[in-house]
Amino acid sequence: MANFKITISDTKGKSITRELKDNDANPLLGLLIGQETDASLVGLEGKIKITGGSDKSGIPMRSDLLSSARKRILIPKGVGLQQTEKGLRKRKLLRGNTISEEIYQINSRYDGEIKVEEPKKEEKAEAPKEKPKAEAPKEKPKAEAPKEKP
Repeated sequence: MANFKITISDTKGKSITRELKDNDANPLLGLLIGQETDASLVGLEGKIKITGGSDKSGIPMRSDLLSSARKRILIPKGVGLQQTEKGLRKRKLLRGNTISEEIYQINSRYDGEIKVEEPKKEEKAEAPKEKPKAEAPKEKPKAEAPKEKP
């Protein structure tokens, strides 16, 4: 029983998110990062390309790990690492490039243009204007303490 949130971005920078459950999500199981699939799963025409994703605990997928399991690997750069020093390598926990039931979010790219419906603008009825609250009176500056004479 697979549940995915799939984020689809187009070339113009617009994106939509759809939730796929059970039978709708089954065609995505076993796909690799970089493969294309039919966009009719999410209500679009054409194809979408899988570009990445993450699992339930936020661990990112990496395209050069050939499995669906989590692995601790030593990486010099790329997905899952922000390099701060030259030559720095870190051991990071990453997930493989195969979509499995443990994956929660899938990122993808759509070559067409996504039509996003703009929200309807509701005309606001004029609300009665409230009087601004009176400010609290400010304290008078305190006089200096008398100076002692030696």
